[in-house]
Amino acid sequence: MAERSRPMTTKLLIVAPAWIGDMVMAHSLVQTLLQHDPDMEIHMLAPPATDPLARRMPGVTRTIEFDLTHGELGLAKRRRIGKGLAAAGYARAIVLPNSFKSALTPWWAGIPERTGWLGEARIGFLNDRRRLDRKRYPLMIERFMALGLPPGTPLEVPYPMPELSVDEHNAARKIIELGLSVNSPVTVLCPGAEFGMTKRWPAVHYAAVARHVVALGHQVWLIGSPKDAEVCAAIENLVPNGLINLAGKTNLLDAVDLLAQAAQVVTNDSGLMHIASAIGVRVVAIFGSTTPDFTPPLGPRAQVVRNNLPCSPCFQRECPLGHMNCLNELMPRQVIEVL
Repeated sequence: MAERSRPMTTKLLIVAPAWIGDMVMAHSLVQTLLQHDPDMEIHMLAPPATDPLARRMPGVTRTIEFDLTHGELGLAKRRRIGKGLAAAGYARAIVLPNSFKSALTPWWAGIPERTGWLGEARIGFLNDRRRLDRKRYPLMIERFMALGLPPGTPLEVPYPMPELSVDEHNAARKIIELGLSVNSPVTVLCPGAEFGMTKRWPAVHYAAVARHVVALGHQVWLIGSPKDAEVCAAIENLVPNGLINLAGKTNLLDAVDLLAQAAQVVTNDSGLMHIASAIGVRVVAIFGSTTPDFTPPLGPRAQVVRNNLPCSPCFQRECPLGHMNCLNELMPRQVIEVL
């Protein structure tokens, strides 16, 4: 009796976001795809800023680094990468960014089905263009997951929450390298936000929280990129003891692994907020100009603190009214009460 041949594994390419938080939330799409086809082989094409996170996502078979800076057009690079992927045998590509340039590479790769939301004149480059119903899909993860299903298919609840794996060996190495200790509880503060000042709770408020938890026997680690060095230094100057400033001393995956050592994380609405939620740490997230109704911290141990002002959310990089009361008037006691 002839042996039946096994069906070929479907290969799918996800063109990933350039923002860290968006990248974390893209894992809900990965899980949705695998729920409907557990044998699917999922590859992620991602820029250097977010590519490391794809390597920590369960269910992602391969990551392909897209050597382009955020916002770079790079037509020649996109064409070269697309032509290089032409022989990979992808049945479908899902393009998560809404930009015109993000749709070029799967088109140059000749991928037969190219899915994404309508945006930036992508007719021809995407052949499965969806019109976004913002009321039906208010959350970003819903918009990502919907692209993985046939148009109009209801999303199954509960939604799969983003997950990232932790490298405990790397965490142990970094603890030794940076002279850290986990002999007492760790509260991590993440006072940065790539978006701009309207997402950044004031340094003086973070310092008040730091002094409070230090008095309770916690140590405080400040984690952020080199761009966060100034605000972290300001907090450090206001906290006389019990605080270690790690701003700029970790790469993205080091930050993932060190966040996993924390008892709790206090953070702005930022990429690190989404990372901390995805590794299951207790998160207290501070929102000002943005809203948790669109990109909340996703996880059972996450809580949001915000002031519901009439002017918030405005989604502006600078306060249109010049006062930033959504953050300045959100007092440390409000966060401390949640902690």
